[in-house]
Amino acid sequence: MIKVWGRLNWVNVKKALWCLEELGLKYERTDAGMQYGVVNTPEYRKMNPMGLVPTLEEDGFVMWESHTIVRYLADKYGKGVLRPMELEPRTIGNQWMDWSFSFQASVRDAFWNLIRTPADKRDMKAVEASRIKSGQMAAILDAALADRMYVAGPFTMGEIPIGCEVQRWIRLPFERPNLPHLEAWFERLCARPAFKKNVDIP
Repeated sequence: MIKVWGRLNWVNVKKALWCLEELGLKYERTDAGMQYGVVNTPEYRKMNPMGLVPTLEEDGFVMWESHTIVRYLADKYGKGVLRPMELEPRTIGNQWMDWSFSFQASVRDAFWNLIRTPADKRDMKAVEASRIKSGQMAAILDAALADRMYVAGPFTMGEIPIGCEVQRWIRLPFERPNLPHLEAWFERLCARPAFKKNVDIP
């Protein structure tokens, strides 16, 4: 049985859960992180010395880092599905998985100020700078989607990290640029049951 530690409302946990659901895998999840604690216990730190979520364990094999978890699951259970057999789409999927950390960094200040910070303590200059930068970054993804349905052509593991990051950006209460290819792609993600269940939630 696959076991996952992490809270439902954290973007990196959503990546692991979306991947599990896309592959139809059974798993047990334990709330961990923020208000749930757990991550600073000696038992948890033995599994994940970073004290972050998610952590995944399967038959005694433990791993952490959300993108590593997605790659592991795709390699083991999703060959020819989430993990393309052809080198080029597999490489492009990996490229966008790694790029999603750059996009995440551009959104971070807006997310923390607008969602995690009381209104009277928000740094609105940082929010505006983040809004502009993240819009510029999103335009890169929009251009890449101009001639394809998904980032690597077919739906792959590459969609999962960036889809989770874009969901968070799209749901932030600020103005975004008009990006028709990205918006159409996001609508396709929203139509996927595993995405609706695990990612596009409050």
